[in-house]
Amino acid sequence: MAGRPVGDAGGGWRVVTLGDVASTMDEARRLAESGAEDGTVVRALRQTGGRGRLGRSWSSPPGNVYTTVILRPDVATARAAELSIVAAVATADAVACFGGTVTLKWPNDVLLEGGKISGILLEAVTEGTRLSAVLIGIGVNVASRPDLPDRRTARIETADAEAVFAALLEALGRRYRQWLRECLAGIRMAWLARGPAIGAPITISQGSGSQGSGAPGTGRLDGRFAGLDPDGTLVLALADGSTRRVASGEVMQ
Repeated sequence: MAGRPVGDAGGGWRVVTLGDVASTMDEARRLAESGAEDGTVVRALRQTGGRGRLGRSWSSPPGNVYTTVILRPDVATARAAELSIVAAVATADAVACFGGTVTLKWPNDVLLEGGKISGILLEAVTEGTRLSAVLIGIGVNVASRPDLPDRRTARIETADAEAVFAALLEALGRRYRQWLRECLAGIRMAWLARGPAIGAPITISQGSGSQGSGAPGTGRLDGRFAGLDPDGTLVLALADGSTRRVASGEVMQ
């Protein structure tokens, strides 16, 4: 295990590069709970037990980017969820460096030419009611992409994992510093610029399943996209003319 400082987000990135691990999220949590500093980055060449949102498994063969960043912002625990939007915008920035049309699907799916190219997962580490750290796990398809039955996937074909990882750290550092300076305002606008058009029909499912299962959850909401609240919560316009704020769930394709 070796660390090297790169970038300059929150005191400097310190990258811990590993070979095969169960998941970078698990390794990062262990390091965070042991006192790892703000800006520590765990990167793995392959994961044997990677996971995504809603408890899904995440296919992790060699050649792609698998990383979890440890951040220790001095903010209320309730604001930790904003970093999901920050991470999505930063990942989109990085993917866009290598060409193609990059769009965003709430809350943090990154799409390249309409195919999902990245998975992002947030976990908080707390001490009582105090936020100790936020773990941001990011995977980007580069050398390969999974074949899923219910959605298109994509990969970056014009670069290798080293170049994509470097671009990701640069973008994440820049967007994180922006968030520390001005909260979510500017980053929210950047998300909206790549997100669905206002008025676009969307369906939100709230549930869980294996990667790519697409299984509906216990709640389903149909409506039209009406924007994001200042804290990144999705605003859904319903058929009866009312609006609903949606803090969790998945926009179905």
